[in-house]
Amino acid sequence: METHKNTWKKLSTTITYSNPWIEVQHHQVLNPSGGEGIYGQVNFKNIAVGVVPVDVDGNTYLVGQFRFPLEEYSWEIPEGGCPIGEDVLEAAKRELLEETGLMAQNWTIISRIHTSNSVCNEVGFIFLAENLTQGDAEPEETEDLKIKKLTLKAAVELVMNNQITDSISIAGLLKVARLKGV
Repeated sequence: METHKNTWKKLSTTITYSNPWIEVQHHQVLNPSGGEGIYGQVNFKNIAVGVVPVDVDGNTYLVGQFRFPLEEYSWEIPEGGCPIGEDVLEAAKRELLEETGLMAQNWTIISRIHTSNSVCNEVGFIFLAENLTQGDAEPEETEDLKIKKLTLKAAVELVMNNQITDSISIAGLLKVARLKGV
C-alpha cells in the first residue's frame, strides 16, 4: 500500500480529562483544506485484546454482559485490556481464562485493528485460540458475565443479523470463519 502525507496540522493540544483508562484531548488544528478547527480525540491507556476460542467440534464461546455506555446487553468474544508494555498474547490468555475459564494450547494472532479511528487511537489484537481445556472462570468484580457455547456458523449468523455489534467480535468471528471455511 502506498504512503500518504499527513495533511492535518496540530496548533495546540490540551488534555481535558484523564482517568486510569482513557485520556481526552482537545486539539486546535488546521484541517486538510487549511481552515482552522478543532478535533477531539480519546486516547486509550490499554491495548484491546480479543479471543475467538474454537474447540475441536467447531464451537466457539461468547460472553454476554450489560455494557454501561450503550445501556444494552451485548454478546461478544472474550476480550479486555492489555496494559501498555504487557505482552498482548499473555493478556489474551488472561482474558480468556478470566471470562470463560478456558485455556488454549494453540494461539494464532489473526488481526490488528483500529476500533474507531475517527475519534480514538485504540488498537486491538485478535487471537484464534484452539486446543481448549476447561478450567474455572475468574471474572473481575465489574463483570456479570454469561457464557454461551455455539457453533462458529451460528455465531457468524448472529453477526450477520446484527445481534453481535461489538467491532472486535465482528472482526474476529468473520476472520476466523473465513480462515476455517465456515
